Amino acid sequence: MPIVDPRSGAPLNPESAAGEAGGADSSAYIVDLNMSNFQQVVLEGSMNTPVVLDCWASWCEPCKNLMPVLEKLAREYNGAFVLAKLNIEEHQQIAAQLGIRSVPDVKLIMQGQLYDEFQGALPESQIREWLGKHIAAPSAPEASPEEQAQAALAAGDPATARAIYQQLVQDNPQHHDYQIDLASAVLAEGQPDDARAILDNLPPEHRDAPRARGVRARLEFGEEAPDAATLAALGDRDDSEAQFLRALRQVADGDYELGLDALLTLMKRDRAYGDDAARKTLLRVFDALGSDHPLTVTYRRKLFAQLY
Repeated sequence: MPIVDPRSGAPLNPESAAGEAGGADSSAYIVDLNMSNFQQVVLEGSMNTPVVLDCWASWCEPCKNLMPVLEKLAREYNGAFVLAKLNIEEHQQIAAQLGIRSVPDVKLIMQGQLYDEFQGALPESQIREWLGKHIAAPSAPEASPEEQAQAALAAGDPATARAIYQQLVQDNPQHHDYQIDLASAVLAEGQPDDARAILDNLPPEHRDAPRARGVRARLEFGEEAPDAATLAALGDRDDSEAQFLRALRQVADGDYELGLDALLTLMKRDRAYGDDAARKTLLRVFDALGSDHPLTVTYRRKLFAQLY
């Protein structure tokens, strides 16, 4: 069955291109073409799955730029099309009978016919647009329950996050990290007693794990931080106690960067205040944020520099 250009009716495939099927070199949908597999991959294969035929040459610099983009898209489309790569230097007969005059030359073959083509190394955005005319773009994977819960928290909707984590805990009672996540959502909902109860009911080895310590630290900051009336009573005071209380409030309110800056400043100004309270509180904030949080990484370095 020849490849036919529906616009001109001219055949694009030589009879000599027929042969026995060969195997894929890279994957199920990224294939190096040769005389033996051309018919199976391009002619027969395109009856079921669209084939993007990439004609290239080793001396062609634009080809070297284009091929990784096509391979990336083939992997992203995950089998929605087959990327068939034809080295025109090694297979000049096929290239000649396909009418390849310059490279890169990319053709879309569907149902044994040429549906579309382009020449040159187009930007990825234009190639996506070109593919999208004929092949449905892959849909984004559905967010996991954990991702949905995190998104809800980020959007200021702790009630939704709590409901998701409650279901995860019910479905996975031995997965204690979900219980810690539930405690975090409950705390964000403004229920510190319930959050503490969840943490206290964890097995000891999980109760003292870094993630649980982080939630407990946030809980304690909320309890220790001064209320609005206390802050107002400080007025214009700029002594160590006032600085420390304001920093606690900032941390409890989630203004971590402001609080960390204030604690570092206090530590530099009055290391002895509260038996080294500023440094100890910095370490507790690191616990609350987690060791991989960007602020933890940044302010650990600043703390180290100030200490040494």
